[in-house]
Amino acid sequence: MTDLLKTKTGRLRILALLEGISLLILLFVAVPFKYFLHRPDFVSIMGPIHGTLFLLFLFNTLSVGVEQRWKFRETTWKVILACFIPFGTFYIDHKILSRV
Repeated sequence: MTDLLKTKTGRLRILALLEGISLLILLFVAVPFKYFLHRPDFVSIMGPIHGTLFLLFLFNTLSVGVEQRWKFRETTWKVILACFIPFGTFYIDHKILSRV
């Protein structure tokens, strides 16, 4: 784990994991609480946390893309798209980030 923190790509992989988990919690726990149980307080907590992780993931993706000289049309857009899809960041970590 400490080795991951030493590189930009390692930090991006950690952010991918955290962002992916926060998206799943938001979609499959917080939103159902809000609409089915009429408890919006969990969304008001998870929303900003997920938003912060989302932005950190985007900025770090662009930074790693520049550092690794990824071609935007081949790699960078796939990594960015992954954070919009549930389980996408886990897939992209396995297919792209673990190999960098």
